[in-house]
Amino acid sequence: MRPPTPRTLRSRRPRRPRGLHGKVATAATAVLLTLAMAAPAASRTEERTRSYEVTGPRTAAQRTAVAATGASVDAVRRGSVVITADAAQAERVRRMGYTVRALPGPPDRSDGRRAEPFDFPPADANYHNYSEAMAEINADIARYPSLMSKQVIGKSYEGRDIIAVKVTGTGTGTGAKPADGTAAAKPEVLFTHHQHAREHLTVEMALYLLKEFGSKYGSDARVTKMLDSRVVWVVPDLNPDGGEYDIATGSYRSWRKNRQPNNGSSARGTDLNRNWDYKWGCCGGSSGSTGSETYRGSAPESAPEVKVVADFVRSRVVNGKQQIKAAIDFHTYSELVLWPFGWTYNDTAPGMTQDDRDAFATVGKSMAASNGYTPEQSSDLYITDGSIDDWLWGNQKIFAYTFEMYPDSSGAGGGFYPPDEVIDRETARNRDAVLQLLENADCMYRAIGKEAQYCR
Repeated sequence: MRPPTPRTLRSRRPRRPRGLHGKVATAATAVLLTLAMAAPAASRTEERTRSYEVTGPRTAAQRTAVAATGASVDAVRRGSVVITADAAQAERVRRMGYTVRALPGPPDRSDGRRAEPFDFPPADANYHNYSEAMAEINADIARYPSLMSKQVIGKSYEGRDIIAVKVTGTGTGTGAKPADGTAAAKPEVLFTHHQHAREHLTVEMALYLLKEFGSKYGSDARVTKMLDSRVVWVVPDLNPDGGEYDIATGSYRSWRKNRQPNNGSSARGTDLNRNWDYKWGCCGGSSGSTGSETYRGSAPESAPEVKVVADFVRSRVVNGKQQIKAAIDFHTYSELVLWPFGWTYNDTAPGMTQDDRDAFATVGKSMAASNGYTPEQSSDLYITDGSIDDWLWGNQKIFAYTFEMYPDSSGAGGGFYPPDEVIDRETARNRDAVLQLLENADCMYRAIGKEAQYCR
């Protein structure tokens, strides 16, 4: 892990004007703050979870058993794991014979200043809340209209837009033309962000990608070649409701799920990354309890945000062929590059041949070599089911990876809430890995020397 940049030496962007979110509290904002602080009974139930370090689990099977209590496994350390759990779940883990130690709550980043509702703490003002992120994206699209366009692909449970930004160059690309003379379709690559509400650094990753593509197209040969020969889709925020709820009081709530009510329960929310329609609920890698951090939902794609993105991916099937060839789903934290499957410990399984696995691993290890992350199959950590990567590959045959961003598994850089000083460094850290995926997307099997067998 690279050492954090000292606060006295950091290069910071100027604090953005905050509009309503950053003004001295008026009567209206004071009312909003009061409403945000006055959580209803359901929210008080939800917030009984906290982080614990569990000492003892060393194998994937042991970690899966810990997760089966309904806790979420947030980081895997040598000889221990960090979980988010309620008191009953933590007690179940203790009864498994492990030492369970409560960890401090989310950091206080108020800098001694008044918290504003629906915004990041003052010390983390360089993070973008939902409205600011959408404004940044709109500005990028206006700045690069020939390169970028935006689609509203659906709505979150609370009615916020879920968007996909299309980025592709004006060049002809490098694809050969079919016999009929029509232009070959450019391979498409998907980048998704912010399935889990408290993982705000992933939204910054999306904003970085758009700015990097826009500012370097036409001047950076590598970026230009890729955008001329690929179509990039950036979905910057899958869980805007959860993200806004996490900062609704002006401080962090450590919220993970979406904000969808659950019938017959005071506990809100579905874990979006357990709600995808492939091996949903199959294998002990999610929970059927509405109060769990890994609640899988009442049915596959029961979370509207998951259905929106799944429908979008399905819409990219043209003439029976999926146009999206590769994908990265960004998360925090632990500095990992993960590939499918998550539902089984086996390297190969129905739907995953040895060549598939080898292509995944070879490209994954190369990307990890560029950003310093650890590469491994998802289930090497613990079993998950109903995850986006398993669905993208198992259902759509898209080479899909998860990147767990900064900090490393120790969480020494802030865990789910790294300070905003690291945003520029930790997003740029993935530049080469993203370009590698774009370069391999037309034929992932080229990485294992089997391009002729699979791609011609």
